[in-house]
Amino acid sequence: MTTSSRVLTSSPVTTSSSVQLTPVACPLYMAIELSTVGWKLAFVDRFGRPPRVRSISAGSFAQLQHEIEAAKKAFQLDAETPVVSCYEAGRDGFWVHRCLTAMGIRNWVMEPSSLQVNRKKRRAKTDRLDAQKIVAALVRFLAGDKWACRMIRIPHAEAEDARYLQRELQTLKIEKTAHVNRLKGLLAAQGIWDVTIDWRLPALLEGAQTADGRPLCPQLKTRLLREFERLALAVEQIRGLQKQQAEWFRQAAERCAACEATERQATERHAEKVARIAHQLAQLGGIGQVSSWTLAAEVFSWRDIQNRRQLGALAGLTPTPHASGSEAKEQGISQSGRGELRALLIEIAWGWLKFQPESELAQWYQRRFADGTSRNRKRGIVALARKLLVALGKFVRGGEVPAGAKLSDEVQVRYTPSLRPRPPRPPGCAAA
Repeated sequence: MTTSSRVLTSSPVTTSSSVQLTPVACPLYMAIELSTVGWKLAFVDRFGRPPRVRSISAGSFAQLQHEIEAAKKAFQLDAETPVVSCYEAGRDGFWVHRCLTAMGIRNWVMEPSSLQVNRKKRRAKTDRLDAQKIVAALVRFLAGDKWACRMIRIPHAEAEDARYLQRELQTLKIEKTAHVNRLKGLLAAQGIWDVTIDWRLPALLEGAQTADGRPLCPQLKTRLLREFERLALAVEQIRGLQKQQAEWFRQAAERCAACEATERQATERHAEKVARIAHQLAQLGGIGQVSSWTLAAEVFSWRDIQNRRQLGALAGLTPTPHASGSEAKEQGISQSGRGELRALLIEIAWGWLKFQPESELAQWYQRRFADGTSRNRKRGIVALARKLLVALGKFVRGGEVPAGAKLSDEVQVRYTPSLRPRPPRPPGCAAA
């Protein structure tokens, strides 16, 4: 049985509205509701068909293949009928997608928040119902209903691997801050305030006294030393990642100087592409090593951004109007996507005002929002962050430098101070 099926082309952030009619065999639609113990499968062959729901063990693709064959027989479909599947993005990431693709199944990954649900105060929610809703949304989506749900763009394995370095670095910095605050809190509980958390802390603890003149208790001192060891380990790992980034920056600069643009882009691996884009962004004043690498790995290296609206939606910097009858108001930005990316862009926007005051974007901000009120400045910095993201996208794709911005030939790399004990100074050497 064949029919005219609607084939949608995907965009970087959400689905695209372009629909192409191609005569293909009517597929078998399958939805997978993932969990740690078991998976729920929902099958239909057309819109309006009551879903066939089955359960299998989590990760058992042999059972999955058996259920697919059984569903084809139940719906009286040919054995060669193609299968189109879908599951919600979550903790399992994209390994399920890659396994399904290897089995010859065309798979989509749905954005969970885009699935339409009943708006009653209390609604039934089970894995079975979720699987049925996912497969119904999948049928509507492939039929051309762009409001049914939103599918996310799936990174290839190299692009996903290139993101781990920066994400690990961010995680380690959060751990470092937690260790420092814990050390300061333990010392403050004893009335000790004037202690700097650096490589000299173990020696200072030996002679430290509480506010009432008592030496530190043995158990407290032991805990402080163990906490300091965990802090030192996190700092050394941060320095190792920073050195690795700096080496990739150096290699990217050498490659850019040695090869032409067309030759370089044709032969470089994805990790080299991330380093090249990060080096390009870091040449702009106000964008440092961490910011440039995050933007390169998360946004510009593998996403095929088509317009500024998609770019703004990726960071959750798009407006959300509310208009009903005579009431019309703006609710603010959507705040979708990665919150870390949105916070980073706002931080870059504040730095842009400081390091690129002669640029057109900074001048626009000063004319529009610098009226002395903090509320207006905060609103304006969000608007500047969105404009700056669009300008950086043009800079990466076409080399168009933001108007009035200054470029630097050297990329400055800063390392986190080490917490390893420093070697003793030679006799007669003055203290730093």
